[in-house]
Amino acid sequence: MFDVAIIGCGPVGALAANLLGKRGLNVVVLEKEATPYPLPRAVHLDHEMVRLFQSIGLHDRILPDMRDTDGHLHIGADHGVIRYMGTVGKPRPYGWSNDYFFYQPELEEHLRNALTRFSNVSLRFGAECLSVTQQSDKVALQIRCNNNTDTLNARWVIACDGARSTVRKSLGIKLDDLEFEEPWLVVDAEVEGEIHFPELTGLPDDANIQQLSVMMCDPKRPATVVPGRGNHRRWELMLLPGEDDQAMMQPAKVTELLAPYLQGVPHKIVRAATYRFHGLVAEQWKSGNVFLAGDAAHQTPPFFGQGMCHGFRDVANLAWKLDLVAQEKASESLLDTYQPERDPHVRSVISAAVGAGRYICMLDEQKAAERDIEIRRKVKNGELPTTAADLIPPVAAGIIAKDTAEAGRRFIQPRVKVNGTEQLFDDLTRGDWRLLVANSDGANNALSDLKLWLPDLDIEVVDLNQLDDPQLNAWLEEAGVDTVLLRPDYYVYGTAKGSCKALLMQLRHQLDGKQNVTPTEEFIA
Repeated sequence: MFDVAIIGCGPVGALAANLLGKRGLNVVVLEKEATPYPLPRAVHLDHEMVRLFQSIGLHDRILPDMRDTDGHLHIGADHGVIRYMGTVGKPRPYGWSNDYFFYQPELEEHLRNALTRFSNVSLRFGAECLSVTQQSDKVALQIRCNNNTDTLNARWVIACDGARSTVRKSLGIKLDDLEFEEPWLVVDAEVEGEIHFPELTGLPDDANIQQLSVMMCDPKRPATVVPGRGNHRRWELMLLPGEDDQAMMQPAKVTELLAPYLQGVPHKIVRAATYRFHGLVAEQWKSGNVFLAGDAAHQTPPFFGQGMCHGFRDVANLAWKLDLVAQEKASESLLDTYQPERDPHVRSVISAAVGAGRYICMLDEQKAAERDIEIRRKVKNGELPTTAADLIPPVAAGIIAKDTAEAGRRFIQPRVKVNGTEQLFDDLTRGDWRLLVANSDGANNALSDLKLWLPDLDIEVVDLNQLDDPQLNAWLEEAGVDTVLLRPDYYVYGTAKGSCKALLMQLRHQLDGKQNVTPTEEFIA
C-alpha cells in the first residue's frame, strides 16, 4: 500500500510528488495521458514558488528557463497608464523576483524528471483513475492502463486532476461560483523582436514595457500581453458580445487582432484557443482521506497570474502535514486544517483578481473613463497594492499561534553574508521547522524547551546573533519580538518576546489535535 496516491501529473501533481518524495513517503503518481501536454497553459509564478523549488533543490535547473520580469502595467481607455505595479529597484525580501514567466511544458519536464531522484516515487503515464472507494484506513483506486484494469491502495489521495476533476465529481463536491465568467481568446506566439504598444502615454521612466505584464483596459477590446521565457509571448484578448469562439480562433482573425502589436515584427503563432475565465472554489477540499488541490479545488481568473501558484501552495501545505501524521508525530486531525488554511487564502486572491477583471473587462466607454480617473486617484493616494506580492494575505486559521505578532505571514528570505559570501537564508538553515532566536542565551534556552515539549519534531534553532543580518534584525524590531517559529512552508507559526516556552507548548497542543489552546493555558502532558 502506498502512503499517497497523486492523481494527475501536471505541475501541481509533479510538485506534490517532489515534496513528498523528498520527505521519504511512498508515493505513486497516476497520469491518464500517455505523453505530456505539449502546449503552454499557465505562464506566471512568483517568488514563493521559486522558494519551493529551492526547497527541493530544483531552482538552479528551472530558473534558466524562466524570465525574471518587472511587474504589471494597466493601461486605460485613453491609452495612458492608470496603474503601475513595477518592481524595478525595489527590495526582494523573499530572495527572488516577484514575477517570473515560463513555458509550461519545460517546467513540467523539470518537475517530472526530478522524480527519478526518488526510489520511493512511482510515476505511471497512461494510467487513468476510474473510481475512488474510501475505506476505514485507506482509499482503493481502480485504474486502467494499457486496456488493463488494476486496483491499488493508498492511505491518502491528492486529486490534482484539473478543473474538470473526475475525483471531485465522483465525490459529489460542488463548486462555489464567485460570479465571474468571461470568454477570452488566448494566443501564444514566438516573436523575434519588440512588441508595439501604439499611442501609449505616461509610461514611467524606469519601466521597460517589454519586461512587463501589460493589461490593456480598453473598452474596444480588453487584452493582456505578457512576456514569456525567451521569445515566447502571450496575448489574452476578451471576446466581445456576439463573437463566436471558433471564428475568433481562425488564423486570419488572429493575425488581424495581433496586427497592432506585431506590425513588421517576425513571429510565429504557436496556438490560439478560447477559454472561459472563472472564479470558482470547491465547497469541500477534503473528503475522508481524499484531498483536492490545484484547479480541482479552485479556478482563478488570470489577472494577477496566481492560478498555478494557488495549486503549489496547496500541496506545500499538505506535504508537511501528511508527513507528520505518517510518522505519528501529529494527530490525524492535523489534516483537517488544510481547507481552513487554504480556502480563505484562495478566496482573498480570487476576489482581488475578480475585482481587477471587472474593471479590465469594462466595455462601456463612459464607465471606463470614470474608472480610469478613480484608479489614478487611488494610486496617487496609496490605496492600492504596489506589487502583486502584496495581494497575498496571511494564513488566518489552522496551525498558527494566531494571537502572536505576524503569525501566518510569509517570512522573508534575505541574502545573508557568511564569511564574505552571500547565501540565501533557507540554504543556511536545514531544519524542517526553524526557531529563530535573537541572542545566544535565548537560543540555549530554546534548545532546552524543545527537548521538553517537542523532542520528536525536526526543529532547528538558529541564533540570529551569529548572522547579524540587517533585514532579519529589522523584521524582528518591527514585529517587536525576539523569537520566530517558522513552519515547513515558510509561513510564520508564531512569535514571542522572551521565553518561547508558551509558543512551543501551543504547537504541541495543536499537533496533538487540541486546536483552541492559547499560549497562556497551562500545558497538561
